[in-house]
Parts: sequence; C-alpha cells; structure tokens
Amino acid sequence: MRSPVRFLPRAARLLLPVILLAALITGARAQSTEPTGKAAPATGPRPALVVSVAAPARGELAERLGANGSIAAWQEASVGAEIAGLRLAEVLVEVGDKVQRGQLLARFAAEAVEADLAVAEAGLAQAKAALAEAQANAARARQVQDSGVLSNQQVTQYLTGEATAAAQLQAAQAQVALQRLRLSQTRVLAPDDGLISARAATLGAVAAPGQELFRLVRRARLEWRGEVTAAELPRIRVGQPVSVIAASGARLRGTVRVIAPTVDPQTRNALVYVDLPAGSSARAGMFARGEFEFGATAALTVPQAAVVVRDGFSHVFELGANDRVQRRRVEVGRRSADRVEITAGLRPEARVVVSGAGFLNDGDLVKVTGAAR
Repeated sequence: MRSPVRFLPRAARLLLPVILLAALITGARAQSTEPTGKAAPATGPRPALVVSVAAPARGELAERLGANGSIAAWQEASVGAEIAGLRLAEVLVEVGDKVQRGQLLARFAAEAVEADLAVAEAGLAQAKAALAEAQANAARARQVQDSGVLSNQQVTQYLTGEATAAAQLQAAQAQVALQRLRLSQTRVLAPDDGLISARAATLGAVAAPGQELFRLVRRARLEWRGEVTAAELPRIRVGQPVSVIAASGARLRGTVRVIAPTVDPQTRNALVYVDLPAGSSARAGMFARGEFEFGATAALTVPQAAVVVRDGFSHVFELGANDRVQRRRVEVGRRSADRVEITAGLRPEARVVVSGAGFLNDGDLVKVTGAAR
C-alpha cells in the first residue's frame, strides 16, 4: 500500500515538515502557560563542603632547636692480656654483664708462672745465705784489718764479697717480684665499674701480649653526640636540658656536658656531648634526634589540620563574608602536639577552616557546622 504523502503536490510535501514543527512549538507554549497551581523552586549556589572553623589561639610554646646525632659510650675501657704464652683457663663474664672494679673477668693457666716463682724464691734464699756469709767474713776482716793478719788485698776481697752478695740479694728479690707480678697478670680484672660491651676472650686460646679480651663501657654511662651548625652553636650552654628521642621512640632527658671546641671544616658542624640518664633503654650506636630547650615564648597557633601545603608553601583558608573562604599564605614556626605556630600571614581575629581544609579552593562556598578548639 502506498503512503498518502506521495499523492500530495510537490509544494505541499516541502511545507509539511515546517507545518509540523510550528504545531509542536505552539503546543509547548500553550502547555507552559497553563496554570498548575505550584511555583517553580528557586535555585542558588550550593556549598562545596561542610566544614568546622576555629579562631587562632595565643599561648606559650617551648622554643627548641632540633639536631641529629648518635648515642655512644661515655668512655670505653679496653681490657687486654698482659702476659704472653699462657692459655685462657676460665672466662667468667659475657657481653651485657655488669661488673665492678677489681672483679675477676678471666683467668690464665698459672702453673708455669708458679713454677718460675718457686725457682725465683729459691734463688732468693740462696742470695740471703750468701749475703750472711759475706757479711760475717767482712766483719772479721774489719776486726783484724789493722793487725796485719790479713793483707789489704784480702780485706778488700771480703768487703767486695759483701757488697756483691748484697747486690745478688737485690737481684733475687727483683726476680721474685717479677714472677709474682706475672702470677697476678694471670688474673684479668675489671679496671672500673661498668658494662661489658664486647668479648674477644676464647676459652683455651693463647693470647698475645696486648690483645684485647674485653671492652667495657665505663660506669655504664652513655652520651648523645648531636651535630649542630656553627650558626646555632652560640645558643647552646653547658648544663642546658635536652630531650633525646631514640630510634625506639623512647624520650630521654639529658644535659649538655661539653661543647666541642672545634667545628668540622667539611660539614661546618660541631658536636655537642649530652649526658644521658643511667639505666635507660638507649644503646650505644643508636641514631637519635635531640631537641635543645630554650624555654617558652608567646605564639599564635592554629590546629595542625588547618594548615594546607600547596606548591611548597603553607596556607590556611579564612572564613569570610557569606560563608566563602579565602586562601591565605602563611609562615609557620614551632609545633606542639596538634598546634602549629603562625608567624606571619594571618590576623589574630580571623577564623580558619579546620576539618576539610585540604579539599577547598579559594572562593569556595562552605557550610559551617561548628568550631574546633
């Protein structure tokens, strides 16, 4: 069946789309003008975010100077072998043991030294007997010296024999003292109170003279050696309190003991030696960060969440008229807990966005729900 449009004249077929379009527009206008009894809802800008705000607070913040460094032993003592050729017969301490001055740490086999001492004591007895005989001969020679019974040469021989015997006695006494010293060296004693930090002594080994057997942290004292720049060095004083944060997170209270008299020409840093309390959890060799304390001063602070870092600079969003925010570039200083010091760029009477500040842009409309403190 053919469409009836094909039987219309050519002009009518060309005008048909225009007529249909006009009818549609007319119907739409008529529909829009019909009364519905309802008003169209009013439209306006919607808030970009729901936020909370806070006012900057004035208070006192502790002034600190941060530095990095390492924890080390206050002083270390090297305990070595003083005698040669003897076998270690006993090792009595381990790494980590606390020892007292004069405590026995190890013992060498002393049989050979005891035998040498016995020989030296026998030689001493002989020297004493020889000296007694020589003294008796010299005494008789002095008695008959003027009578002519003995020649001058014989008298001189007796007197010289007495002096020689006395010298031999001294040599024998020195030999005995030497062997007794060697015998005492078979006992390795602690030179001071402290903590054993290293042990090289091996049971049965023959130690060479001067070989280190133990290393001792004297009095178990530790110190923190902080690196401070030359510009910051004049602010530090002996006796100043320091807070040292160890790698374990433990916070230790220390005191500046001494400041290095020189500055490293390569790094331009100087070392500051800080005494740490005994019995702490710190260990020698740990890395630690320290803060030198200079007291407290007045500061203008805001919550840390209010500070947003963009393009390498710190900003806050200040709440303005009609609940629109303005981005302010600020300078930050010290930090304490969840507060940040603002040194420049913010009025004390301003109100800044706290929650949601990181999602805002300059000029955004916000809805305020409350104030953060």
